[in-house]
Amino acid sequence: MSIPADTIRTTSIDPAVYARLREIAEQLPQAPGTGKVEIADGEIVMTISPVKRHELAVIRLARQLDAQLPRTRPGYIAHGGADVEDVGLGRLRNPDLTVFPEATLAGEQPAVLPHEVLLAVEIVSRSNPENDHRNKVHDCSAMGIPYHLIVDPRTGTGIVHSEPGHESREKFVFGDKTAVGPWTIDTGGLLTYA
Repeated sequence: MSIPADTIRTTSIDPAVYARLREIAEQLPQAPGTGKVEIADGEIVMTISPVKRHELAVIRLARQLDAQLPRTRPGYIAHGGADVEDVGLGRLRNPDLTVFPEATLAGEQPAVLPHEVLLAVEIVSRSNPENDHRNKVHDCSAMGIPYHLIVDPRTGTGIVHSEPGHESREKFVFGDKTAVGPWTIDTGGLLTYA
């Protein structure tokens, strides 16, 4: 199912409303099987825990990026699980993997700021692929994140979105070596969902 472009909201929400949503999100209990908590379009979005092959893709991509970062962006890391927050847009996202300065983790802020992120990676879920392909791409673009990598284990394909506005889209299939900004990703070790 595809979401028409005109149904995606591009405006920010009232800061007081976002602050209340953020407060609620922080108080939600972590129930077994619950994955991430995000805020988008004035709603709290909870996801289920990812499957093993999803997590294997995150680990394999992080290893490749971490091996290249000392040369391309010293002081940066590929980290899974960091919240990225844009209060002005009313967005709290938790990409599967992000590239940002390691020093950010020592800061006082509860989340990584979008201007610190060079790359956001999403491994497409079986249960809600439209969220990864459409909504998260839109939000990462709106937050100014230069590169966004979508890996789709359902189809064994992916897309590299890049600036400006993530309008540049380079498609690949598992097994390809693909450029993602200054990095090269070998997708040969990625697995499709069984």
